Amino acid sequence: MTTPGPRAPLLEWDEEEAMFCGAVADFARKEIAPRARAMDEAGKLDPELLRQLFETGLMGIEVPEQYGGQGGTFTQALIAIEELAKADPAVAVVVDVQNTLVNNAILRWGSEEQKRRWLPRLCADTLGAYALSEAGAGSDAFALAARAEADGTDWVLTGRKLWITNAAEAGVFLVFANANPAAGYRGITCFVVEREARGLQVGRKEDKLGIRASSTCELILDAVRVPAANVLGEPGKGYKIAIETLNEGRIGIGAQMAGLAAAALAHALAYAKERKQFGQPIAEFQAVRMELARMAADIESARLLVYNAARRREAGLGFVKEAAMAKYWASEIAETVASRAIEIFGGAGFTRDYPVEKLYRDAKIGRIYEGTTNMQLLTIAKQLLG
Repeated sequence: MTTPGPRAPLLEWDEEEAMFCGAVADFARKEIAPRARAMDEAGKLDPELLRQLFETGLMGIEVPEQYGGQGGTFTQALIAIEELAKADPAVAVVVDVQNTLVNNAILRWGSEEQKRRWLPRLCADTLGAYALSEAGAGSDAFALAARAEADGTDWVLTGRKLWITNAAEAGVFLVFANANPAAGYRGITCFVVEREARGLQVGRKEDKLGIRASSTCELILDAVRVPAANVLGEPGKGYKIAIETLNEGRIGIGAQMAGLAAAALAHALAYAKERKQFGQPIAEFQAVRMELARMAADIESARLLVYNAARRREAGLGFVKEAAMAKYWASEIAETVASRAIEIFGGAGFTRDYPVEKLYRDAKIGRIYEGTTNMQLLTIAKQLLG
């Protein structure tokens, strides 16, 4: 069976966005889709593909041109994440973390010197990682055990970070540690740490169910000495950096999950037209048509939530509730749509001969990372209740 081509956007873009969407979709179809299966089986991102992601400007979409970026918009970053996810959700999350978490944190909180120091590298050839989670700090993100102690003009970081996306390939890490445990979450501070820093060790790479080409590793901090110039924002403001960047990152995960679901639907549509039973394509059966219609409606609703949250963010309006809704619903429908796609394929969908089983595996993480489904629901309820 041939791989379905790119589908027309379900939302209307302006001319610049439409051109950008087409260019990313073309790149994803030509460069990512042919590598997706091999990268999944190897559990490793193709280094040549990573180089191409930098060359095409996809690793610095919102970064202003003066720092080596594309000077694009948040919406364009989400368009890229969605289109890449249609080819391989693992590649999409690599780009997502770089743009919505690492780059955005430095853009918003970094000094001019910090922006000039790190953003050109992050746009050109250096992958970034966002090191917040720990074994005891998941949904309770601020229960950090990692410590930062002042030593002259430096800080010394000690602890272990877990579930760090991009860690295997990253050259720059945003590391969150508590510099004043007595102050609770108000002691949390964000540090920019170079991979070459003495005492920093990238630990075991997780052997995951899905998004396997995206690395997820432990990060070990063994008395890592960091100069004061590497503090992002200021000491004690790390919690604010984490909250604000994760709110934006959740919209990115929504885009990733919407793209995944769209890919599952595209494969299901193509197969339903080809597969014949009882003398006709299964797409002619009413039950199959209804299932495909439900899938399409779910995807449309998820994408509307994602881009509504994005537009509010760009307009300077509150978007915490909308970001949580986008992440919650897109991750729900991604898993559901991928599951329905497997059922339309029947027994063939349960094998690795077709791509829908991979999409089903990739979808599961959407309900977990960057805030679980339950945490999103609690956030929505809190916003509704004022």
